[in-house]
Amino acid sequence: MVEVEPGPGPTIDHFRAGVLDGVVHGFLGRGGGVSTGAVAGLNVGIGSGDDPQRVAENRRRAAEAVRPGGRLVTVYQIHSALCATVGPQPWPETDRPEADALVTDQPGLVLGVLTADCAPVLLADRAAGVIGAAHAGWKGAIGGVTDSTIAAMEALGAQRERIAAAVGPCIAQASYEVDDAFRARFVADDPANAARFLAGRAGHHQFDLAGYVAGRLRAAGIGPVESLGLDTYAAPGRFYSFRRATHRGEPAYGRQISVISLG
Repeated sequence: MVEVEPGPGPTIDHFRAGVLDGVVHGFLGRGGGVSTGAVAGLNVGIGSGDDPQRVAENRRRAAEAVRPGGRLVTVYQIHSALCATVGPQPWPETDRPEADALVTDQPGLVLGVLTADCAPVLLADRAAGVIGAAHAGWKGAIGGVTDSTIAAMEALGAQRERIAAAVGPCIAQASYEVDDAFRARFVADDPANAARFLAGRAGHHQFDLAGYVAGRLRAAGIGPVESLGLDTYAAPGRFYSFRRATHRGEPAYGRQISVISLG
């Protein structure tokens, strides 16, 4: 256990989406944290093997950078299509429900999803005062995690045609090689998904995760959708990447966080 002195730390860069203008949000990278070694930076992954105190301080800094004084709420992500609704009394971090998305209509809460190549999605219906955040890896994406998030937002009073959504930093098509079986699974689900793959080396393809997720959002009939087009794999100084860490034989990988709040 390492003692970490709480403090503002270095400036924490975060990226914003134009479609969410006026909504408190940010897609954060790895800069500005206190973790060291293979996960150096703003690692917020509780299950990453990092020192718990460093992770706790990073999570505090991440929330504070986007919504000072807000309470960060996350879920225990399992690559599912499950979405949890956060009420006036959020669950403690030690009792996070298993889910891959969360929604709320409660001001002051900071909804967060963790990623390390998967696609973070932030959503908001400004008029209804309802927000959501989703972790869309390929399993959750094809399983309908974004559809579950939209439905949960509607249950709180949102209207899908008013919902704006942004897809944040994730592994880009040029960096995401998959095999024939992976492609076949998506094409069997919908033949139109063939357009999300480019031919690669023999028996392999390049998958456009961000494009697929954005397409699912548009197909759901929501309002504007924006993809930031930032590749986690190709930017080691800026983002954590599970696939990059695996290819390099690194002992661990960190997680970045994307957050949204009603202010």
